Amino acid sequence: MEKDKVKEFPMFKAGDTLTVSVKIREGDKERIQPFQGVVIQKRGAGLSATFTMRRISGRYAVERIFPLHSPNITDIRVTRKGKVRRAKLFYLRERKGKRAKVKEDRS
Repeated sequence: MEKDKVKEFPMFKAGDTLTVSVKIREGDKERIQPFQGVVIQKRGAGLSATFTMRRISGRYAVERIFPLHSPNITDIRVTRKGKVRRAKLFYLRERKGKRAKVKEDRS
């Protein structure tokens, strides 16, 4: 028997913009769908760790919670590093337009 490989994902924190590739099962077919958004929180440790992402789709905001070690996540790519001063960015929920953006960390 082969051991299950532990997936190696890049380090990220709240404020970073990620592209998460998620397996979507429709009937007997399976496809990979990217979800790009800002991480507004990370919580938990070990196998129960999760992270919440938020993106604006049209006029509506979509928040999605991903288990970090889910078998449905195939890939995580860091698109932008965010420059924030706190670990939970729930204040972004009340903001709209340019005020809802996170500054980029260029260091």
